[in-house]
Amino acid sequence: MYAVIRTGGKQYKVAQDSVLTVESLAGDVGSKLTISDVLMLGGDAPKLGAPLVKGASVSCEIVEHGQGEKVIAFKKKRRKNTHRKRGHRQHFTKLKVLSIIAG
Repeated sequence: MYAVIRTGGKQYKVAQDSVLTVESLAGDVGSKLTISDVLMLGGDAPKLGAPLVKGASVSCEIVEHGQGEKVIAFKKKRRKNTHRKRGHRQHFTKLKVLSIIAG
């Protein structure tokens, strides 16, 4: 069985015991988290939500908080001796899916 969840403005396909990296979420490492924005439940008899599946949720455990790789934004205007360089590291949270509860 798998589920499609929504968190941080993105959609993720998850299964039990899978580990996924999502946008930064509040909580301590090792704490439990329940995501109730379930868009679809898949398996033998798929259930589609309109937009959410009633009563369905996914329970997760926070494994790690961190920062991603550095992304460089470099802008240059030719023949003007002008350039701008900026770096960014996005914060993330790693989740381990414990169970998928179908409503």
